[in-house]
Amino acid sequence: SLLYPYGPDKGDQTNPKNDDGTSERITLSVPFTFYGKTHEALFVNNNGVISFNDPVRQYTADPFPLADGRTFVAPYWADVDNVQGGDIFYRQTSDPALLADITQDINQYFPKTSFTATWAFVATWDHVAYYGSKSTKGNTFQAVLTTDSKTFFIILNYWDIQWTTGAASDGDAETGLGGIPAHVALTNYPQIFQAGFNSGDDTNFYNIPGSQTDAIINITATSNVNVPGRWVFRVDNFQVKDVDPPQLNDNDCWL
Repeated sequence: SLLYPYGPDKGDQTNPKNDDGTSERITLSVPFTFYGKTHEALFVNNNGVISFNDPVRQYTADPFPLADGRTFVAPYWADVDNVQGGDIFYRQTSDPALLADITQDINQYFPKTSFTATWAFVATWDHVAYYGSKSTKGNTFQAVLTTDSKTFFIILNYWDIQWTTGAASDGDAETGLGGIPAHVALTNYPQIFQAGFNSGDDTNFYNIPGSQTDAIINITATSNVNVPGRWVFRVDNFQVKDVDPPQLNDNDCWL
């Protein structure tokens, strides 16, 4: 599977069933450096965001960069409702078998970096439903933070993406499409994963191509490391490879 192992049998914690909910504040056993800033805790938010400073309950994604100082990773920022269906799991781990797999993958994707993972944080959204759903559609995706205490990476895995938008974001309750689609991004301040990253400084951010467009439904076919459905970034000194955005297929239907 594209996903690293997850679930209660792997020692994962589970977020409460709560629309727009979040985990408790999670103290990291290994501080994580993101866009040059070191963080000692994070939150796993139901709506597809890992945040470093404060929980994020917002369900309709804002475009990056953000202007309010929030620092977070958005594997798939959209209106998840785990009351309707699905689970959000997370754990931090030093399991040798998992770290060996992560080490092998990182060294394959970044051959000029000699990397041996010593810690990982794995968050998985497992077949999660959308707010207002009148269907059985669910999204399954995963974010992995990892380090050797010198270099820091984030791996994003997209296994099954069936919807883009909750009903409160003008999505169709029957299809989970239309309205304001999910955002995948990385941000340190005004940039975030809708999917993406936001660093919190209005300068450093990255949006995965296709974010907040209908084409994000096809993120399982895209990659920056030649593995469909997987995106990998070095995030202490942020590095990204240019890629083509996802495209709509002829059989994709939009409202």
